[in-house]
Amino acid sequence: MDLSQNHLFIAVKEIILQSRTRVFRMANSALLESYWQIGKLIIEDEQQGKQRADYGKSVLKNLSIQLTQEFGKGFDESNLRNIRSFYKAFPIRDSLRHELSWTHYIKTTTSHNT
Repeated sequence: MDLSQNHLFIAVKEIILQSRTRVFRMANSALLESYWQIGKLIIEDEQQGKQRADYGKSVLKNLSIQLTQEFGKGFDESNLRNIRSFYKAFPIRDSLRHELSWTHYIKTTTSHNT
């Protein structure tokens, strides 16, 4: 490979890597926004205007079944509990840091709940 082909390869490679990074950040940001909104809806539904939720309802179980049938994996009860905990830990949407991943937030919220 001559020097100009190597330079071309390096330049194209850099464009591809930068593009992939931007796509990941955009997807991560959209995921965080979606999960925050879903967590908010779950909390509002569970509490129905009260300070605390009534326990014994199968809200997450039923929602999980419906979402899994519609969208496939990713919406089991455990993940919905994580989504709910995420909203409870970060109730102010503007406090979210979109450069942090969903995994980072889950580790943060689970360490606060233990």
